Amino acid sequence: MNKQDVKLVIVGSIGIDDIKTRTEDRKDLLGGSLPFSTAAASFFTNTGAVGVVGDDFPESFSKRWQSFGTDLDGVQHVTGSTFRWSGAYDDNMIERETLKTELGVFEDFKPILPVSYKKAPFVLLGNIQPELQMHVLRRAKGARFVALDTMNLWIEIAKPALKRVIKKVDLLTVNDGEARMLSGKYNMLDCAAELMKMGPSYVVIKRGEHGALLFSKRGVFIAPAFPVDNVVDPTGAGDSYAGAFMGYLAQRGRVSEKALREALLYASVIASFGVEGFSLDCFETLKFSQIERRMKKLLKMISV
Repeated sequence: MNKQDVKLVIVGSIGIDDIKTRTEDRKDLLGGSLPFSTAAASFFTNTGAVGVVGDDFPESFSKRWQSFGTDLDGVQHVTGSTFRWSGAYDDNMIERETLKTELGVFEDFKPILPVSYKKAPFVLLGNIQPELQMHVLRRAKGARFVALDTMNLWIEIAKPALKRVIKKVDLLTVNDGEARMLSGKYNMLDCAAELMKMGPSYVVIKRGEHGALLFSKRGVFIAPAFPVDNVVDPTGAGDSYAGAFMGYLAQRGRVSEKALREALLYASVIASFGVEGFSLDCFETLKFSQIERRMKKLLKMISV
């Protein structure tokens, strides 16, 4: 891949995960938001990753990640421990308990964009501190469409900074609880209207297994989640969803209401493959023909 070919830049966390489900207990898995989102985006476009790892990050993880065609020039390698997360899922595979979080080098992470990344037309600001999201945004001079993800922590402790960066982006994505926290409203229509007043033209409210809602001046689009009969590991599903969504838009090269709706449906399909295995297992063997077949099934499910 030529450096000038990076069309989408994603910034986020890179981690090593320990995950326990009702059937398995897996250790030292490649995790964090960035591997999931960039792998999902790779089915559509050339993607650059911006993150940080410690000197304990296995070379095998880097090779595995690069096999998707992801450009890793934006990944810093510094002295210290890589971000680690440990979690356990209930039998329903929806609720989870965080058992351990060790930020390691991620605690002092300051994103650095390679020169080629600054020209990328599409940017996904993953769930990191709002000040760091703004830092990236100011350096992404070529960005034509920017999406921002956030979480309840930043809404609670950094709301003013978060609102400043929200004002600068084109699309905000949050889950339904975060939408209520950030907007001060309860009904999703009211939440979205309040969030769009903060600046973005589009708001995506994620609802887990119930899909997502896209809000714009043109109204509301309901994107269902693709039903999966064998959920192996839900970790990273939201990140895969966001990466696939932005990857599809980057492939299209322009943003329209139709493209946004199509992107959400493709995101639902790709995220459904991701949860059928641990880490990036299912993405490694996934063919685009399989994605298209599942997309046809989804379209048939929602047709009348």
